[in-house]
Amino acid sequence: MSPQPPPFRTSRRIEFADTDMAGIVHFANFFRFMEAAEVEFLRARDLSVVMHWEGRKISFPRVAASCDYLRPVHFEDVVEITVSLQRLGRKSVSYAFEFFLGPEPVARGQLSSVCCLVSAGREIESIEIPASIRQRFEAREEG
Repeated sequence: MSPQPPPFRTSRRIEFADTDMAGIVHFANFFRFMEAAEVEFLRARDLSVVMHWEGRKISFPRVAASCDYLRPVHFEDVVEITVSLQRLGRKSVSYAFEFFLGPEPVARGQLSSVCCLVSAGREIESIEIPASIRQRFEAREEG
């Protein structure tokens, strides 16, 4: 079994609109942050959550999401977000996210998506993750 690649890293500065009346990041915004980090993770592999691939429209709709909150985050804080491939199944992919403020973890989350074929009528059908996409998911970070 090959060693797990290091997690993908990105960061985000907390905007005023991300906070609630208590002055901390509203819990629901962590889901937006996870989605943005996932998109960056995929973009680094020349993929997307919705894309045309080998003549077909492929999408990865979410089927599960969770987040645990460890400590508050405030306006203008810069959080580092790590994204790790938790599981790459036959049809699905699951990610693990960790949020850090400096060295301190502030939240942990998970997202799971299923690979789907999207028809012209916008119907979706789950399919096996194409081998060429699977290879990109498994690619190691350069540098």
